Amino acid sequence: MNQTEEKKKRRKGGRHIASLNLTVGVRYLLPLLIFLSFDILIQGHHEPGGGFVGGIVAASAIALYALSCGPHNARKLMRVSPRIFIAGGLTLALVSGCIPLFVGAPFLTGIWGGSDIPVIQSIGTPLFFDIGVYLLVIGVMMTFLLTLMEDV
Repeated sequence: MNQTEEKKKRRKGGRHIASLNLTVGVRYLLPLLIFLSFDILIQGHHEPGGGFVGGIVAASAIALYALSCGPHNARKLMRVSPRIFIAGGLTLALVSGCIPLFVGAPFLTGIWGGSDIPVIQSIGTPLFFDIGVYLLVIGVMMTFLLTLMEDV
C-alpha cells in the first residue's frame, strides 16, 4: 500500500479519524490538563514548577487534542497562530527582564509588589517572566508538533 492510499485510509472526507475512546477521553482531559498547567505555572514561585513545565503540560494537552481531532482542529482550538504565542512570550519575558534596569537594578532582578496584601506581594517581574516562558514553550511546541502532524 502506498502513502496516498494510507492517507486516504486514515482520513475520510477530509476529516481525521481517531479512536472514539481517545476522542471522548480528550474532551474531558483537555480542560483538566490546561487547568493543571496554570496551577504549575502559578506555583512555580514557591515550589517546583513554573513557566517551562506548565507550558510543556499545556502543549501536551493540545497535542493530545490534535491526535484525536486532527491538527486543523487543534489550530482552531488555539484561536491564534503559535507564532503569536512565540512573539508574545519572548516580548513579555524580555520586558519583564528589562523593568529592573529602570530602577537601577541588574537585568532579570525580581521586583515585587509593595503592598500589605499578600497576593499583591507575590506578584512581581518573575511571574511575568514565567508567563512569557509559558507562552513561548506552547508556541514552539505547537509549531513543531502541528507542522509534523500536517506533513504526515
